[in-house]
Amino acid sequence: MAAVPAPVPPLDGVSEVAAASDLVARDARTFGVYARTGGWAFALLVARNVRPGGQGVDEAPAGSVKVSAKEFAALADCSPERVMRYYRAWDRAADDGMVPQFEALEPGQDVELPDADVWLGYYSSRNSAGSERGTAIAEAAEAEGIRPTKALEVAENPTALRAAILADPSTAQAARRALLDRVREDPELQAELARDVVRTDDLKKAVATESRSADRIGYVRQIAESGQIKTPAGQTVDAPADVRHEAERHLSLIDELAEDEDSGEWASDAYDTMKNMVAETVQADPELRVSERRTKFYSSLQKATKAFEELTFDDAQDFYEDDMLARLEDLQQAIASCLTALRGARGKGRPQGSGPAE
Repeated sequence: MAAVPAPVPPLDGVSEVAAASDLVARDARTFGVYARTGGWAFALLVARNVRPGGQGVDEAPAGSVKVSAKEFAALADCSPERVMRYYRAWDRAADDGMVPQFEALEPGQDVELPDADVWLGYYSSRNSAGSERGTAIAEAAEAEGIRPTKALEVAENPTALRAAILADPSTAQAARRALLDRVREDPELQAELARDVVRTDDLKKAVATESRSADRIGYVRQIAESGQIKTPAGQTVDAPADVRHEAERHLSLIDELAEDEDSGEWASDAYDTMKNMVAETVQADPELRVSERRTKFYSSLQKATKAFEELTFDDAQDFYEDDMLARLEDLQQAIASCLTALRGARGKGRPQGSGPAE
């Protein structure tokens, strides 16, 4: 803490000219006070002399009369708004017990002042605190348990914020988390970020990699939590106990490594392991293996049927080529072979018309 000092005698080693000059001594003292206290030195000048709106003689301490911010600003040749910014900074500090209340101060009175490094925690260099934007920032700061003036200071200096993010990984991480929280409630910002991602090759590749990793984790999580597996043909069946146990083990490891840089590698390993175990499960069960082949056949047949139905020949004369006819004839022969094979198998497998397995 430092006080605005009273006149001091010349110090040893100071030149006779400097010691004899009241102007030099006064400026040196002013410089020393500001070096130790920063803006507090000027805030004290406002706090002990200003009362917004002025002050009647009856309300003033004996022998002193405070003036309005407008009158003080006129004497100081600056704006009333600037004076009030110092006034509000002192008021906030007084509420925290850092400095005396205004009522305890008189013109000309000196008091102990806080150190310079806490000044910016109370002073806002721009009059943004009263705006709609400033109010929103102040409310968010209070919700986070920090002083609103700190958040306002950052908001009023985006270049400094950018520099901190670029230079400091922990600041960048805090900014990332805050941005994600904001994105969830701001559709416009979501769209802007999405455009930035797709226009930046490195980000687009990173998103694709993370999306693939998330899909693989989702595959393992579905087995662990639902107790069911999806076969390569798309059937959903109950997972054997060992398969589900292995999925739970891998999922536990993945969740523990959620913030680790190598979590994607673990996710890939878990996915490959579970895919292999699912394939082994299908091969180890004769009934399931047959059902799997039947399901694959119906799936392929459905795709082939849909593709053929999409062919149109109303204007075939406009695009006809001999190769088209040759390919359709080959297809006709392949279909005939399939029909022969299925007719030969009739009565040996499922009853006719029973359809695919559910």
